[in-house]
Amino acid sequence: MTGSGPADVTRRSLLIGAGGAAVSAPAIVPAQRLGSAPQVTVVGAGVFGSWTAEQLRRRGARVTLVDAYGPAHSRASSGGESRMTRAAYGKDDIYTRMALASLAEWKTLSAAAGLPIFVPHGVLMLFPREEQYFLDTMAAHRRLGLPTQALGPAELARRFPMIDMTGIAVGTYEPGFGALMARRAVQTLVGRFLASGGSFEQRKFQGTSSLAPSDHLVLALGPWLPRVLPGLLRGRIVATRQEVFTFAPPSADARFTPAQMPGWADFNGGDLFYGFPDLEGKGVKFARDTHGVEVDPDRNDRRFTDAALAAVIAFRDRRFPLLRGAPLATSEVCQYENSSNGDFLIAPHPQDAKVTLVGGGSGHGFKHGPEVGRLAAELVLDGKQPDPRFGLATKSNVQKREVI
Repeated sequence: MTGSGPADVTRRSLLIGAGGAAVSAPAIVPAQRLGSAPQVTVVGAGVFGSWTAEQLRRRGARVTLVDAYGPAHSRASSGGESRMTRAAYGKDDIYTRMALASLAEWKTLSAAAGLPIFVPHGVLMLFPREEQYFLDTMAAHRRLGLPTQALGPAELARRFPMIDMTGIAVGTYEPGFGALMARRAVQTLVGRFLASGGSFEQRKFQGTSSLAPSDHLVLALGPWLPRVLPGLLRGRIVATRQEVFTFAPPSADARFTPAQMPGWADFNGGDLFYGFPDLEGKGVKFARDTHGVEVDPDRNDRRFTDAALAAVIAFRDRRFPLLRGAPLATSEVCQYENSSNGDFLIAPHPQDAKVTLVGGGSGHGFKHGPEVGRLAAELVLDGKQPDPRFGLATKSNVQKREVI
């Protein structure tokens, strides 16, 4: 991800036609090629941009990755410590398949890294009733042959004694999934991309005339994407503030380690809380998945609010009674970049097929980075359109989230 001033982009200028002001000279000039290898510039070194750059490189393109602040920096949606990887998506089994394919890439990257990138502690989802999301998830996982387990209250209480299962009717447990160490993952990926012949430039994106000439441009700017393309994406992708907390577990209590405690999500009567065990000694993580207040990614106040902390503590004390009174270890304020319906954006610019738009991670995108990159690379190099739900036409100015 990278910061940038407001401007809309085409090869001719910064896209007057989509509602932005033209502020720069011709944007993309055909590059001299070495043989037939296309030259591609990817702007934004978050998880989507970095995996797009790597997938393009694997397919023989000459790729330059550009970011103002560096891979997975603290302002980016891909910054921070941990992200969940799961295949539970209810009826949206396109994401189940993408999560599975991406997990294989994450495991390969983790095996090659000096420190773990993937932590396989399993993922538990808790429901107050056998609702449709639960039924659809189990049906999809059975079709795909996944070892996901449906557990009732007694079995949940026996296997996960650190969680009070009051009010829980059923849960899904995915033993093969877990946590991704976010910043480490992206920085490791970019390091391998560079070692394998890719290029990186740290600079602020100020329109395509500020970049080296390319045959194709990929804009993967995360929460900055609607700022760069306001006439096209304002309202269709919205950055929102998210607050995350970790608490110090009781001394020598193994129940909160990744060996015993899973990552979890609690469908709490329309509200959704989620968290992780104590990863690498940072503390037990809690967050409320609100997709809340819209923010400017450059001016997002990184101080937590008392109201957010109080809501998390109230939930923690009810669902995790062994953590009552646990001291706050860390707090973090980041952001999502939400598409209007929660589906990703992987699409050509409507006025210029040589510009590809990648974004809309919507709080669940990190795990899918490898597959998003693959789909974007196929679009850039082969003109192969991904599933229509990733197109621009499915994104409106009305925020109605449908993917969880």
